[in-house]
Amino acid sequence: MEKEFKIGAIIKPHGVHGELKVYSTTDDNQRFKKLTMVIVRTGKEEFTAKVVSAKASDTDVILKLEGYDTPESVEKLRKAELYVTREHAVKLNKNEYFVADLIGLTVLDIDEGKMLGTLTDVLQTGANDVYEVTIPDGKSAGKKVLIPAIRECIKAVDIEAGKMEVHLLPGLLDL
Repeated sequence: MEKEFKIGAIIKPHGVHGELKVYSTTDDNQRFKKLTMVIVRTGKEEFTAKVVSAKASDTDVILKLEGYDTPESVEKLRKAELYVTREHAVKLNKNEYFVADLIGLTVLDIDEGKMLGTLTDVLQTGANDVYEVTIPDGKSAGKKVLIPAIRECIKAVDIEAGKMEVHLLPGLLDL
């Protein structure tokens, strides 16, 4: 399991009070409003910063960090990446998972009683997520199977054990 999650990258200074325009890598920019601390990685240094304020829209996040009060003071943070620790990450509801925890899970086909492959990507489509599973061997080696993240298909997820059990709807394995 991941201990830290990337939540964004600083694009540039914003305004005259040391605010930052941030490109969000989360699925909900409003989560920034609940942040109290972030880890800033510039490539040359890493430090923890207290979040003073956050304004979020559908497309932008404007973040203010403690101790940064001018455009010049935040200029050196341009292109820095922002992370949160698991303890500072948003709390998930039942049957919700961090994408970083899902990537790499072994996917088991419960109908066939065998391993299908490894979860290699999560596609966010709007209606529901879609899990990309890569088949490791046999005549279908390297083939990608797309499984909708719906109750009919996803039967169990065990992050600690590193596995996901799925039921494949007819046609999902067709070439």
